[in-house]
Amino acid sequence: MDLTPGLVATVDTIVSESDTATALGSGDVDVLGTPAVVALCEAAAVKAVSAALEAGRTSVGVHIDIEHLAPTPVGSSVTARAELIEVDGRTLRFTVGASDRGGEIARGTHVRVVVDAAKFIDAARSR
Repeated sequence: MDLTPGLVATVDTIVSESDTATALGSGDVDVLGTPAVVALCEAAAVKAVSAALEAGRTSVGVHIDIEHLAPTPVGSSVTARAELIEVDGRTLRFTVGASDRGGEIARGTHVRVVVDAAKFIDAARSR
């Protein structure tokens, strides 16, 4: 498989108490928090390209721009989707979004960079 535009993946979850804005410190209401939406969208992007990466390579998130459009209560099912739209060297650009039973709850863009996993961890440890 090649890293080419058009790769798509989805990730599903059920909103739990630990996913709420209150629990994540991003607000004081018990609905799906924006940091959880971001994590779901990133997980979908990782899933979209993981099989296409060479052994020993991974992708790391470097930028995300999300509009969180609607609240989702605890117990609801959420699906995040990511589609690879551009490959520029090691840089991967995605459209991302999330929805619940009521429709779209978030949309945006995400950028990841392909790295050598071992070198990346070594660089982190040396900081």
